Amino acid sequence: MLNAHSILSVSKYALATAVVLSSAGMANAAGTLNIESWRSDDANIWSDVIIPAFNKSHPGTKVYFSPTPPTQYNSALQAKLQAGTAGDLITCRPFDTSLTLYKEGYLDKLNDLKGLNEFSDVAKSAWVTDDGQDQFCLPMASVIHGFIYNKEIFKELNLSAPKTRDEFFKVLDTIKSESRYAPLAMGTADQWETATMGFQNIGPNYWKGEAGRKALLDGKAKLTDKPYVDTWKELAKWKPYLGNGFEAQKYSDSQNLFTLSRSAIYPAGSWDIQTFNNQADFEFGAFPPPVAKAGDTCYISDHTDIGIGINANSKNKAAARELLNWMTSQEFAELFANAVPGFFPLSNHKIAIKDPVAQEFISWRDDCESTIRNSYQILSRGTPNLENQLWNVSAQVINGTMTPEAAAQETQEGLEQWYAPQQ
Repeated sequence: MLNAHSILSVSKYALATAVVLSSAGMANAAGTLNIESWRSDDANIWSDVIIPAFNKSHPGTKVYFSPTPPTQYNSALQAKLQAGTAGDLITCRPFDTSLTLYKEGYLDKLNDLKGLNEFSDVAKSAWVTDDGQDQFCLPMASVIHGFIYNKEIFKELNLSAPKTRDEFFKVLDTIKSESRYAPLAMGTADQWETATMGFQNIGPNYWKGEAGRKALLDGKAKLTDKPYVDTWKELAKWKPYLGNGFEAQKYSDSQNLFTLSRSAIYPAGSWDIQTFNNQADFEFGAFPPPVAKAGDTCYISDHTDIGIGINANSKNKAAARELLNWMTSQEFAELFANAVPGFFPLSNHKIAIKDPVAQEFISWRDDCESTIRNSYQILSRGTPNLENQLWNVSAQVINGTMTPEAAAQETQEGLEQWYAPQQ
């Protein structure tokens, strides 16, 4: 999802194109599978790591990974499906985009897929019908929210990763008063950062994860309730700790401030691990969203991001199911997690991750309750779109141009305009 913001290098694009060309015209060949995807950056991972591992146990099946640049994927895939030229397997975006493909008859039902019992209901939620009856994509990977911090700056200032909110703000105060560094690397110009790495990052500890998210869906809770207002109140407290001119600061600017050691803490999505591995010349670590007080249950946004399904018009469904069943295995989970640090398999298998920061992120699953972003399932289908509203109001709250109470009122009124359970 957020990799749509990344820029494809010439070499990666050339490789992706080569993979597409090598698979042209082979979609209907016996024992051959083509995979549609927007993850062009992963072309070499599939060709060099994942497909060879699958072929060790399935030597008779040829698999081709055929990516489309992420910004073109949705429209290109729709055109291929309508023309009957799409690949056998479809990489699935979360929620409504893929649900629409299923409703239009382009994706197979996967209810009887043997390995689905390795996935929790939360993991499966992005690719299941509203009534919870039909699974149409296999969960493949999630991204986890938290905070990435510069260990060298923390050592310089004799700081430890905070565990409670009081500790968090004491750390921010120390960085602000005793150093030249901006405490937090985040801007409000792009807006989505403030909702994704702000509101959806710290919010689950306020609304108690899945219980709160489902209460919104059921109409039993409202965005004007205390947990949501309190989330925005905490975001409003971030303003003094952001860098000068944060109102004009974009996502790429935030990344640069952190990698240049001009900021100490980066409100993060785990997908940024790869960026910082490539660009930062210092050791960095991660900590989960701090809780109210020590010993409280912690909640993390472990957001379902990538799935994979079977083209309902594939001529090779048996082979496609074999590949999907293999993708439910511990072997695949471990391969994928280590090949793409920061994208985490959604199965229940215990896996060993080599990247230390990625391992830190995934370890929170053992101690915290997982949830997903509360605007993604159903609640952003209408007008106004809740996700876009959250971007706007969260940015305004941090800028100081909207109160937390007004943000809550505006988003709640938006839901009430079209969502029956909230009316």
